[in-house]
Amino acid sequence: QVQLVESGGGLVQAGDSLTLSCAASEHTFSNYMVGWFRQAPGQEREFVATIGSIWSGSRTYYVDFLKGRFTISRDNAKNTVYLQMNSLKPEDTAVYYCAAGGTLGADREAEYDYWGQGTQVTVSS
Repeated sequence: QVQLVESGGGLVQAGDSLTLSCAASEHTFSNYMVGWFRQAPGQEREFVATIGSIWSGSRTYYVDFLKGRFTISRDNAKNTVYLQMNSLKPEDTAVYYCAAGGTLGADREAEYDYWGQGTQVTVSS
């Protein structure tokens, strides 16, 4: 059982940057694909980005409309995956979740086995 804990959310202004962290309890976290999803108020949860395991060279995939602003990365020594978010916009306001499992490039919730509780990101205009 992999336990995931997100952190780094908060209230920022439009144009600011924020880095979210997803820390895992599992020391073999590097073997897992990890994704970030987000859920805005009144909206369905949507895919943001995913990063492959150490065995897939940590390849990254992004939802098209966030490419260039968001960057997913991982530090396997720290069992942590990050989501760097730049030039934040009010429409980025959401609860951000990390998830582990799935296959390379997985962008559907059902493909992930483990989920964190989420961290709130609020972007003011």
